[in-house]
This record gives sequence, C-alpha cells and structure tokens, in this order.
Amino acid sequence: MAQLRHARPDLRFGLLRGNVQTRLARLESGDFTATLLAMAGLNRLGLARHGIVPLDADSFVPAAGQGIIAVTARSADTATRAALAGIDDRPARLAATAERALLAALDGSCRTPIGAQARLLADGRLAVTGLVARADGSFLARRSLAGAPADAARLGLTLGDLLRADSPADLFA
Repeated sequence: MAQLRHARPDLRFGLLRGNVQTRLARLESGDFTATLLAMAGLNRLGLARHGIVPLDADSFVPAAGQGIIAVTARSADTATRAALAGIDDRPARLAATAERALLAALDGSCRTPIGAQARLLADGRLAVTGLVARADGSFLARRSLAGAPADAARLGLTLGDLLRADSPADLFA
C-alpha cells in the first residue's frame, strides 16, 4: 500500500478484511474501486477473472520471501539435511538468503514497509532490489545491487545498509 500511496497520492485507500470471496464481494458491490490480492491465491481458488491487472515485481517490490517455500532442520541433523538437499532449489535459496539479510540490516518493525526481491540474472549474477517506505507513502527509497551468487548474504546486508543510510533516522525508530 505504501508503494501505491507513493506512486498515486491522489487515490483514497481503505483496509479490506476477510477471505478472498468477501473481499471480491465488497469490490463488486461498489464499496471499493480496486483491491490487491495475490494472483496465486486467485488462481488456486479458480477466481481469476477479467479486469485483473498483475503488478510487475520490477515496479512494485514484494515483501521479502514471497513465493519461497522453506524447510528448516537442525544444523546437527545431518541425515535430515542430506535428505532435504535433494529438493534444494538453488535460486530460491539464494533469493531467500539475500532477502533475509536485507531485512536483518534494516531491522524494521512489522509496520515498516520493506520490500525485497532477489533473482538470478541470465549472466549468472544475483540481482537484489530493496525498498523501504513510510506507510503513508510520503517517503520511499529503492535501490538495487548485483553480484556473485556466493555473496548473497553480503549483497543483502550491503543493500540494507545503503537503504538505511538513504532513509530518515526516525523511520526505524
């Protein structure tokens, strides 16, 4: 919402609560002109329909970890870790590593709008985009870095530090 408020301060925003069907019903009844919903959820529920405009992740940075499914195991549990290695998705692991490092560097609250997206580029480098904003949209900082996939954590930490330096001190208070 902070990203939309920053891009379109002329719009009015409200919170919709309830399940997807309830939210769509409020939209159809005219209570709202538009809503933001996860496309994966709409597809899964068979509710994708005309009028849906997907937001491009290059324009609207998602929250860290979106779309990543993770399994954790105790570091000393070598048997479980070995079994999980067979289903490891390297690009997802690298993205999660970079995005979590960015979050750690920013140390924002659950109310601080922070976005992070990392992905492997065609040239083999890891690109990380980060964003931090005020909830009312009055401030937004966005930066990107790219580097070696082996440096995923360092890229995320560096990007988080740069975003923190670009931001007003009270944003993380």
